[in-house]
This record gives sequence, C-alpha cells and structure tokens, in this order.
Amino acid sequence: METSSSLVDRALAAADRRAGELLPALRRWVEVNSYTGNVDGCNRVADLLIESFALPGLTHERVPGNGCGDHVIWRTPAWASAPERRVILVGHHDTVFPPGTFEVWEESGDRLRGPGVLDMKGGLATIRTALAALADEGVLADLPLAVVTVADEETGSSESRTMLEELARGARAALVFESGRATDALVTQRKGTGKVQVNVTGKAAHAGNNLKDGINAVWAMARFVDGAQQLTDWDKGVTVNVGLMTGGTSANTVPEHASCQIDFRYVRQLDGVELMAAFDRLARGLAAESGARFAITGGIKRAPLERSDASLALMRRYEACALAEGLAGGEAPLQGGGSDANTVSAVGVPAIDALGPRGKGFHTHDEYIELPTLGQRTRALVRFLSGWLEPA
Repeated sequence: METSSSLVDRALAAADRRAGELLPALRRWVEVNSYTGNVDGCNRVADLLIESFALPGLTHERVPGNGCGDHVIWRTPAWASAPERRVILVGHHDTVFPPGTFEVWEESGDRLRGPGVLDMKGGLATIRTALAALADEGVLADLPLAVVTVADEETGSSESRTMLEELARGARAALVFESGRATDALVTQRKGTGKVQVNVTGKAAHAGNNLKDGINAVWAMARFVDGAQQLTDWDKGVTVNVGLMTGGTSANTVPEHASCQIDFRYVRQLDGVELMAAFDRLARGLAAESGARFAITGGIKRAPLERSDASLALMRRYEACALAEGLAGGEAPLQGGGSDANTVSAVGVPAIDALGPRGKGFHTHDEYIELPTLGQRTRALVRFLSGWLEPA
C-alpha cells in the first residue's frame, strides 16, 4: 500500500477538487432545524448525513435515539481488521436553537453566519470532504476508522454515552470536531460536569399557632445551599453553582418542601467523586440537626477530558498537519464546558478537540465561521489520516 508523500499530495489534490461540495452540503444540513428536542429535525439531518457520507469504503449504522434523534456510525473494513490502530472521528448534529429562534444562512465576505455552522455542522462538513478525498484515491477502506455523530450532545449525551464508550474503547486516538477556536488552539483539557437536584422534606405547621411543631424545609435547604457553595475550590478548578431554588407555599406556613438544582465542574475525575460524597455528607449532617429529610438525585454527567502524554503527542501530530495548511497551533487553556471528547477520554482513549473550522459565537445568534478555514481544516485532516495509513 502506498504510504509515501505522493499519497498525501494526491489526496490533497482530491480534497481541492471536492472543495466545492463543502458549502452546499453544509447549507443543506444547517437549513434543517436540529434543536436537540426537535427529534424529527435531527432525524432529517441524519438522513442527509447518511446520503452525503455514502462513500466507497464506508458502511453506516443508524442507532435509534431514545427520546432524542437517531445517532449514526460509519466504519471502514479496516476498523474490524486492524483494531490495534483504530481512530475515531466524533461529532454531533443537534444544535441549541429551538425552531423559529435562529434560522439564517448569511454569507458576508469570508464569514458565514448560521445555526450550527460552528457548533458543529461545519466540523462534519470537513470530515465528510476529507473522507471523500481519501475514497477518491482508493485508500479510505484501508483506514481503521469510525465516524460517529450523535443527536444529544447539547444536552450532555446522556442517551448516547454508552454507545460512544463501547465504540471508542480500545481505539488509539479520537479526534473531536467541535467549534474551532478563534486562535486555532487545540483543546486537550475540559472540565467534567455534573448536575444534582436536592429535595428537602420538612413538616408543615401554622407559623402563628404552632411554629414549634414545624420543620422548615426552606431553612434546611438554605443551610445546604450555603455549604454546597463553599465546596468551590478555585485552586483545584472545582466550581459549584446553585442555580435554582424553590420552596414554601405561603409566608405564614412552615414550608414542608424545598428543592434546588446544582451545576458543578471539576478538573480531575477524583474531584467529581469527592464532590458527590461531600454533598451526601452535608445532607446527612443537616438532616440530623434539623429533622428534615434530604434526597439527592443526579450526579456526574461527563467525566473530565484530562490531558495526558498520549493526548499531547496526538495534539502535536495533528498540529503539524494544521500548521502545514496555514492554520495556527498551540494548546487551548482548560475549557469549562464538556463535550464528547470527555466521554471517549474517560475510557482511556487519547482525545483532542476543537478541530472544526475557526469561528466565534457558538450558542448565540452571532454564531459564525471563517469560510477559508473550512478548506484548511479539511486538508489538515487529509494530511493526518494519510499519515495514519503508515505502519505503526
């Protein structure tokens, strides 16, 4: 099998011939609303993706979503025959924009504005075009490659997580095509995320006639909230935010019920485990003091993407390809938000993220990409995957 620089040159030329397909494909996907909760819209985008990724050397599997849109996996024959060199490309086709809230396709100079152009249908367009170029050169089937796009990433990939873990386990590398940073820096670290709901049950009583007989759930919850907020540790990168709190029925009634919702973030997997244990200890102590009953539900949603020697080496390997295409390089600072890179990393796969086109404004109505970087990211991926064909 050819593995010389001539293959890279021919594959890059093929990518250039395919470059005209980038925007039409991306436009078809962007103009279908695929808000996570819009299951029909997500499934229509999945249909279009399956059509666009119908390439020699790829077979697809459509995995039905449970309460969300369908997920899609593509594999090459070499995925089964060369498991020791597997590489997985990861994306998602859902967005954060409900129908009717942000539905534009606006080209202005070198900028393209629209829902999902950056987060992250633009990344899917670069994957598809790079693979099409490799298929044109007859080498795609020889890559031990899987591509996966999920329909629930924007809500934490809770439904697709098990599928992602099973697919990724044992792979040598994972490339995740989330929003490219404005500086082209590559993401090697993301905080883990978690969410818990705390429900407190006290005892109702009339505030004027028999206050002493009541157990004030709001007061117990207020003490819990204060303790939980104090678990934030800036030095460790651990943050706790009580973002919602409710309770009580009237001013002259001892409140029987109260609840709160907590978002927490952390850098090391151990820190997430310790946070959950701290919430439990806090609740038990307050229950003993107040007589109220505490119930905690939820927990860790995503393990952290932790930087390792292997992920740093993977970053350097991809970075060389990006630099060759005129993109910048470097390592992004720790990211507070999670992605599917967290999920695949948690099963021991070296992962890097933010390989989509350059842009800004994801999750806002100002979301845009810089159009030239669509082609640059495509060519960088062609370089990377062509090099992956070389013997270990």
